[in-house]
Amino acid sequence: MTHDSKPGSQKPFLPTLDLQSFSYDDRANVLPDVLGALADCGGWVLDRRTLSASAVEFRVEVQLRSIVDLYGSIIAAGLELTRASPLALTDQCNCRKNAATVADLGQILTLRLEISFIEDLTLHSLLSAGSAPA
Repeated sequence: MTHDSKPGSQKPFLPTLDLQSFSYDDRANVLPDVLGALADCGGWVLDRRTLSASAVEFRVEVQLRSIVDLYGSIIAAGLELTRASPLALTDQCNCRKNAATVADLGQILTLRLEISFIEDLTLHSLLSAGSAPA
């Protein structure tokens, strides 16, 4: 942050967005789509890590001007967002809409995108996973 004495000379602080999502689709199909979607909207992956056998996390940076494209790309890639994630993205979309200058649109947002892969459980799979008859 600058310590300039001119009013309005400080850039507003853009918080890291914590996005949580899930998918019922196969991990091998979803991850390339998500990475392609991030690249298509100008995002770049800073870090990728496996959290568990069924979850991964991406740390991504994107310019504020691309937040609407990023939002649409995440949905188009087949991810379902948890309740708080659309609210966080919508807040940033509103910041983009109300940006005062072109330079404000160039501000960098950092996102933490967690993706959980959920198996589509069927009654048959639940019954076959149960205990053997006595």
